[in-house]
Amino acid sequence: MSVQRPTAAHPTTELDARYSSALRPRPGADDVTAVPWAEAQRRLRAAEIFWAVTMRPGGGPHITPVIAAWHDGVLYFSTGPGEQKARNLAHNAHCALVTGGNSLTEGFDLVVEGEAERVSDPAVLEEVIGAHEAKYGAHITSSEGTFHGMGDSLRSGDAVMFAVALVTAYGFGRDDGVYSHTRWRF
Repeated sequence: MSVQRPTAAHPTTELDARYSSALRPRPGADDVTAVPWAEAQRRLRAAEIFWAVTMRPGGGPHITPVIAAWHDGVLYFSTGPGEQKARNLAHNAHCALVTGGNSLTEGFDLVVEGEAERVSDPAVLEEVIGAHEAKYGAHITSSEGTFHGMGDSLRSGDAVMFAVALVTAYGFGRDDGVYSHTRWRF
């Protein structure tokens, strides 16, 4: 598999001042700073649901929730080989995965953009199945779990795993009137 890892241990990090500000005066609110990439990675590892955005061959977006695991600098998600996501990615590998919250005054949203590549190396696939099982636990490993059998489906080809090598990521923070917009370039 030729998935590219981030080109540096620390991507270029920028605070977009146009969208970062303290809307309410309060102590310390003047110092809106870029969020470190290490914090973004922590949040990628912890997030349970992501929204996958792919483009239909005709140009329209297709958006659907997925589970995903951050492993070795790459975000991985799976789908059925005949599902719309897989068909879209066969046509156009560029995609985005989005996670975060829905509160206006608190939270942190992440958007990661990159190129998706189907994982075909059995050793990498086993690592990523293990990463999903470690992250989602009984949801995957228990016979009662929502995604039980995922590993076997991936091994047999009834499901496919995609690796998203990051190109750009964005973080949108909200903390009681303090808003930040961080960009990471790889």
